[in-house]
Amino acid sequence: MTVEELLEQYAAGVLNFSGVDLAEANLSGVKLSGVNFSDANLSIVNLSGANLSEANLSNAKLNVARLSGANLSNAILNNASFNVANLIRADLSRAQLKGASFIRAELIRADLSRADLSEADLTSADLREATLRQANLRQANLSGALLRGASLTGANLEMANLNSSDLSRSDLSGANLRDAELRQANFSHVNLSGADLGGANLRWADLRGANLRWADLSGAKLSGANLIGADLSNANLTNTSLIHADLTQAKLIKTEWIGADLTGATLTGAKLYATSRFGLKTEGMTCEWLDLSPAGDRSIIQKFDSEDSRDFFNETPPTIRIIVDAALEHEANFAIAGAYYQIAQEYRALKQPPSIDSGRRRTVFTFYLDSDEALFSTAYIVILPFLDAASTQKNISSLVEMINSEVAANQDFKSPDMVKQLNILVEQAISQAITIKQMKRNIAVAAKLNFCQAPTQIILTNSSAHNLIVHDHPNFGKRFINRSALNTSAYDDTSHNSTKYILPSLDMVIDFFKGFHYISH
Repeated sequence: MTVEELLEQYAAGVLNFSGVDLAEANLSGVKLSGVNFSDANLSIVNLSGANLSEANLSNAKLNVARLSGANLSNAILNNASFNVANLIRADLSRAQLKGASFIRAELIRADLSRADLSEADLTSADLREATLRQANLRQANLSGALLRGASLTGANLEMANLNSSDLSRSDLSGANLRDAELRQANFSHVNLSGADLGGANLRWADLRGANLRWADLSGAKLSGANLIGADLSNANLTNTSLIHADLTQAKLIKTEWIGADLTGATLTGAKLYATSRFGLKTEGMTCEWLDLSPAGDRSIIQKFDSEDSRDFFNETPPTIRIIVDAALEHEANFAIAGAYYQIAQEYRALKQPPSIDSGRRRTVFTFYLDSDEALFSTAYIVILPFLDAASTQKNISSLVEMINSEVAANQDFKSPDMVKQLNILVEQAISQAITIKQMKRNIAVAAKLNFCQAPTQIILTNSSAHNLIVHDHPNFGKRFINRSALNTSAYDDTSHNSTKYILPSLDMVIDFFKGFHYISH
């Protein structure tokens, strides 16, 4: 079929040209919207500036084709082949491109927003300054691709392969990169704020100056990664591997990184404020000085000599964390402050108010203690303003009983004085809790708030950086689309009992207790 015949039939209303062979034809500037070119051979065809919107080109061959400025919006291009094709400034927005092949294709400044590129092959493709906002690139192959300055906000790159790709100065804010392969990728000065990188492989990746604020990097592999000057404020680095990573002058303000492996890492000049210093692996870590100022302005500098930094990062005051599955509102903040003020009047072990880290979804109250043996007793008291108090207190009593039973059964058990002190403190707390509930009006006021009725998780951390979850509400972390319909504005006791909390194993409890450092009284 000639081009003239094609255009004549199209003008007459014919749309189906499935399987047509138009290799090397000149179709520049033609208007063929809605045409059916499925299984067609369009290799080396000139379609520059053509209008193929809503066309069906599934399984078509467009290798080495010229499609610069072409309109392929809403087109069906599943399994089509665009290898070495020129798609500069092409409009592929909302196109269906499942399994399509773009090996070494030129897609500079192309519009692929909301396009479905799942399992597509974009190996070594040139996507500089391309728009891929909210595009679906799940399991796509982008290894060696050029994405400098591209916009990928909200894109889905879950399990995608971006090994050795160049994404420098691109925008990936809010993108999903969970379990993606990103080895040796260039992320320098990239915006990854709020991105999900959980479990991603970022070994030897270049993240210099990257914006990783509020990003989720839990369980990610960043061994050998370059994070010089990166902003990891409020990021989640829980159980992240940072072996031999370079975090020189990185911003780690309010970063959550319990369980992170910093073996052989470099942290010299890092900005570390309101970030925990326990639960980290720091063997062989290099750190000459840290910026501990709240604003990261070097107004508070901590210098280290040789092994001092290791002691600094393993300095672990015992803590109690109450994690509330809700954002903290002003009313709740005021009520809880009043409740803890009244608790402190009766319970002298509570020497200072908790530090509060309020996020958009969760609020963490952290209580710092002077001794390990006060962990269970203080937790028994500080949970009082919350609906989960009764179940938490029951769990604490059960855990202490487990320790007592093990001590009674094992005559060789060390620290009998600590066990005795632990029991005395818990017995006092039980008695004081009853008095506080009866006498302190602010406790009852706080307990009526929706915030205090939200599911909680209570985690104890001893001075050896061992954690123990003493309560975990069955609805913690679950999001209901219509809470009012589910009557979950108040999580009543019946909902607590619907899924029984399983206590930690005896070995876990005893290991936690063995990590106590006894302070004589």
